[in-house]
Amino acid sequence: MNKSIRNSGIVALCAVGGGWLGVWLNAVTGNTAPPLESLGALVWLVSPAVVGLLLRAVGGDGWEDAGLWPRLRAQWRWYVAAVLLYPLLTLLMLGIAWGLGAIQTTGWGGYATAVAIMAAGSLMKNVFEELAWRGYLTPRLAAAGVHPLLNHALVAVVWWAWHLPYYYFFFDQAVLHDYISTSLPVFLLMALVVLFPTALLFGELRLASRSVWPPFLLHVVLNGVSMPLIINGFIELQGTLGIVFSPTNEGLVMALLLGLAGWVLYRRRVGNLV
Repeated sequence: MNKSIRNSGIVALCAVGGGWLGVWLNAVTGNTAPPLESLGALVWLVSPAVVGLLLRAVGGDGWEDAGLWPRLRAQWRWYVAAVLLYPLLTLLMLGIAWGLGAIQTTGWGGYATAVAIMAAGSLMKNVFEELAWRGYLTPRLAAAGVHPLLNHALVAVVWWAWHLPYYYFFFDQAVLHDYISTSLPVFLLMALVVLFPTALLFGELRLASRSVWPPFLLHVVLNGVSMPLIINGFIELQGTLGIVFSPTNEGLVMALLLGLAGWVLYRRRVGNLV
């Protein structure tokens, strides 16, 4: 078996199964800590990245395509894009959604503070996520010769499956109830749909920049800008229109815009953009 495919499969299995192992650990140890502060949550969070790093160190993958070097001087434009892209799309979608009556706003006092707190809180989580998805799976599947679009689709499925125990067991259920406007299974099905174009953008940003840090920065900005909108009550989605035109990254139109940006990066990278 191709070594890159074999090792990518190992990381994928750890990503899919690590969270459920964490759920089991919490059950057998009688965990009484808040779910996100438990041993099980730690196993869920770090296992894909740690296994990927071990496979690079002792599993024969090496470090050449790990993307750990920032490459700031050569790739600065990708860092600028990572910071600006999602806020600009959010402003666009806020205008469209408000104009269509898809959202109601409740005022913006304190939004900047909420963004800063959410972004800061997501830093550690996103480091481990991006070391796993864009630091390991995306470049190792590319090294195995997997077509880029299939590469990003596979990463999207693994990324989605990794989140399942998070939403069912580790995420504060009271906050989750306020965050989603549908049942959890419907929300997760929609999440799978929107992760395909999102993974395309994140993956192409990783391959274009040859560093894991621009997609990491994009991930932090996305979480910081998007999550407070609903969790902190700055907007309220209005029925089906709200789901379709939500300015958060779960919105269907927003996902299409992210995918379009990823498609432009893909065409540019492979030299087919006219």
